[in-house]
Amino acid sequence: MSNTGLIQHIRSPPQPPTPILACSKLVICVMPIVQIAIGAVHLDDCPRQHYIPIYLIVVGVFGLVLAVLSCLPCAQEPKDGTSNPLSRVCAAWNSVTSFFLFCWFIAGNVWIYSIYEPNYNKNTTNVDPYCNKTLYLFAFWTTTLVYILLGLFLVGGCCVLFCFFLCGRADGDDNV
Repeated sequence: MSNTGLIQHIRSPPQPPTPILACSKLVICVMPIVQIAIGAVHLDDCPRQHYIPIYLIVVGVFGLVLAVLSCLPCAQEPKDGTSNPLSRVCAAWNSVTSFFLFCWFIAGNVWIYSIYEPNYNKNTTNVDPYCNKTLYLFAFWTTTLVYILLGLFLVGGCCVLFCFFLCGRADGDDNV
């Protein structure tokens, strides 16, 4: 396969079958639903940093909104290459929502990591207010998981770029 064919294949990747796509969307929706549930159940269980349950609820709601929007027909570009005004509105909304989630994620990092490791015991007479252990650890590890996945994607992307670089150098007829 030539480099031109590879680039065309990347621009229009093959679409997975609909059942696989539907199952992957459902799996992606599980985490936001759990975030909303844990944030709502423990809404008043972190006086040390009362924004943590709110952070989980908001990030879960907006994560679900993005997942649902990606399922709508307006989110897909028309196959014939024409411009659809509704798809532009959908793309703009996705961009605004993604930017908000990025900013909210940064705020959540400040709230979560600034109190590491909180007092988990509600009944102590300690001056330091407590934070529910389930709530805090869930917020901590979901946020840390984002960094782990980001690191894996960066390392994987660098590996792919390195492989493309090696494959491009091996092709002798590109020196024209």
